Amino acid sequence: MEAKELKERATRFQNPIIEAQIRLTQTKAIGPDNGGEGEIDRARLIKGWLGFADALEEYFAPDSRAKEGVRPNLLARVFGKDRSRALWVVSHLDTVPEGDLGLWHSDPFQAYVKDGSVFGRGVEDNQQAIVCSLFASKLILDAGLLPEMDVNLLFLADEETGNVYGIEYLLNEHPTLFGQDDLYVVSDWGSKEGDVIEIAEKSLLWVRVVVEGKQTHASTPHLGNNAHRAGANLIVSLDRALHARFPLQDPIFSPPTSTFEPTKKEANVGNVNTIPGRDAFCFDCRVLPSVSLEETLGVFEEEKKRIEQAYGVSAAVEILQRVDAPKPTSSEAPVILGLSRALETMLGVHPRLVGIGGGTIAAPLRRVGLQAAVWSKLEGTAHQPNESCPVANMLDTTAVLACMMLQKL
Repeated sequence: MEAKELKERATRFQNPIIEAQIRLTQTKAIGPDNGGEGEIDRARLIKGWLGFADALEEYFAPDSRAKEGVRPNLLARVFGKDRSRALWVVSHLDTVPEGDLGLWHSDPFQAYVKDGSVFGRGVEDNQQAIVCSLFASKLILDAGLLPEMDVNLLFLADEETGNVYGIEYLLNEHPTLFGQDDLYVVSDWGSKEGDVIEIAEKSLLWVRVVVEGKQTHASTPHLGNNAHRAGANLIVSLDRALHARFPLQDPIFSPPTSTFEPTKKEANVGNVNTIPGRDAFCFDCRVLPSVSLEETLGVFEEEKKRIEQAYGVSAAVEILQRVDAPKPTSSEAPVILGLSRALETMLGVHPRLVGIGGGTIAAPLRRVGLQAAVWSKLEGTAHQPNESCPVANMLDTTAVLACMMLQKL
């Protein structure tokens, strides 16, 4: 099928794609760690759209906090000419909460179309990938064609809060699902032009620090020990020490350095005239693969001890999440070469291969030796109020994925 016809066939799905986005937005899929019930309702909605699949498999990760006690992972298979290999298109079911409602122009979970874009929580992250993988498959089948190899559409739980009940669950409990010679496209990061492919990720380290002092009335500070003062100084000293210790740069990444950001600050006391006896804060660290996370944690311990001695407090360092960077995907991997050809054919771009600080489902895949590419055509509004997704991006992404499915790779 010529590129022009592929694009034209993708355009025919414009209204169904928009309708699917609206339905997905209405069907909340927020994980328990973010205060939601999980993804089961959304998984059932998508399952109802998969009548075209040759096989449908469900893998439920137990989670007593979630609705019905499970986190769903859904795999739809479309059989191709070559049954020995598969092209995987991977997306995730869950979204983040809406955040500050006052920053939204309307109900975040009632999607609407304006100026050529769909607005609503989750429309870009990661509902665009969900609908584009569905309609790319339908495009091919509606044309009476078969993909060159099997196409596996994988819809995963728990991407937003660590992958424990999603891709990590499948890799641990059902490792034989994933073939070493298969091709993996994770449609969860990209650029406005669609001209970049992510092949590498930084290590991720989330750290929580709790400082313990002694609470007292603010008028008698000599009777207590202000944990907030010690905590504030520890934040500043960590910020300085981490950046000074790890100045290395790698131009494949943007930004090219390791990043160490103080983020969440937990409430200490509820009134002005009490000196806090406890103070807690978090750091989000995105660390170049060449930098050891053990050495990074060593800086936390060094600065913690220094502040403990200087202020007479005690402090504890807790690892909330740790993901050591896997080996990057080879620039010569078939998935990279095939995706690059599809982008040149459908979008007329010559993609750049880059690394990112964010975490995607590609990292767990790479960790077990699977060659994964991360790509989509995105505006970059994920997690923002008034999250949006241009219809044109969805049509282009659908066409590119369909092009890959029809390639001999």
